[in-house]
Amino acid sequence: MGGPGDPPEGTPEGGPGGGEEEYRSVVFDESFVRAARLQEFSAQERIDDHAPAVRRRPPLRRGLSRQALILVLLIAVAFGTALYMGVRHPNRDAADPQPVEPLRMTVIPLAPQGEVPGSTDTESLYAHSPAAQYRVGAEGVPLPASRRTANFSDGQVVNALTIAKDYIVRSALYPEVVVGDQVRPVRVLLDPDQLDQFDQSFGHPTADGRHAPTGWLVRFDPNSVELADRKIRVQGTLSAAETDSSTLEVTADHTFVYALRPAGSGPKAEASLFTVRRELHFRFDRDDLRMRQAQLIVSYVQAGPLSCADDSANRLRPLLAGQTAKAGGPAGTDPYATGNATALCGSLAAGAQPKV
Repeated sequence: MGGPGDPPEGTPEGGPGGGEEEYRSVVFDESFVRAARLQEFSAQERIDDHAPAVRRRPPLRRGLSRQALILVLLIAVAFGTALYMGVRHPNRDAADPQPVEPLRMTVIPLAPQGEVPGSTDTESLYAHSPAAQYRVGAEGVPLPASRRTANFSDGQVVNALTIAKDYIVRSALYPEVVVGDQVRPVRVLLDPDQLDQFDQSFGHPTADGRHAPTGWLVRFDPNSVELADRKIRVQGTLSAAETDSSTLEVTADHTFVYALRPAGSGPKAEASLFTVRRELHFRFDRDDLRMRQAQLIVSYVQAGPLSCADDSANRLRPLLAGQTAKAGGPAGTDPYATGNATALCGSLAAGAQPKV
């Protein structure tokens, strides 16, 4: 017979004291409760909403941690970047701009074979010289007809030619440069990687093929000569060509003729002609074209009448009307001809002088 309080039929199966021992080892901790798919509504919720006793909870999201997602994203970005660079630039090294080379220069003085002819009439001097048909100033440096290349547009080619012309005009036709101490008009047109060489040339000039100011520009000694006529005669050519997919080169070959007289002598003094033949090679990459600057890589200069005994690296000291050279060169050299002189000092051909 059951004890007091027990049902007449005995303790029901699953009730207290019945199958309770079977579940005593089961612990319903917080994580178990949170993971339950069914959740009982509160008594108030069941009264207010007439809702069922339980509701179904959304399943827990068991995805990657935030740190893992960031790591996966970074790996994907790095892989995509590497793949793009490999496809977009398969020959990257071949397309990179060439390093800026130092200027290689040669300055060859040309000594007269006799007395330097002169006249008080500069127009007569020009008229009786090979420069009779030369144009005056920048008009003697016309731009050629230009065409696009495989990797450079018409505009880029014209830009390169224009910068080269600007350099030629500033370095050989500006009076403040030619018979003065101004160098900035020329310096501002150079690629920044050549400025150290340029500054060293003027700070410590030397005839070493790298640091002669007269390799960069035409520069007379203002203590000895002045311009008798500011209308400098010029004739020559400009041409552009693509050397690789990232580089344009411009070649300039011009002859300049100056009428000079002794400094401070006045307009009645006899003047004489001085000739400078310059062959310049410019290089341009796309940065140079954008910044309107040039790399001057070769400068080949013949100038006379000069004395071979004088130093022509820093400044040109022309022989003027009535003067003769103390020492001549090994062979006659005509700066008006198209051939190149090879001597370190040449002899100015008789036909290169005006016949007065």
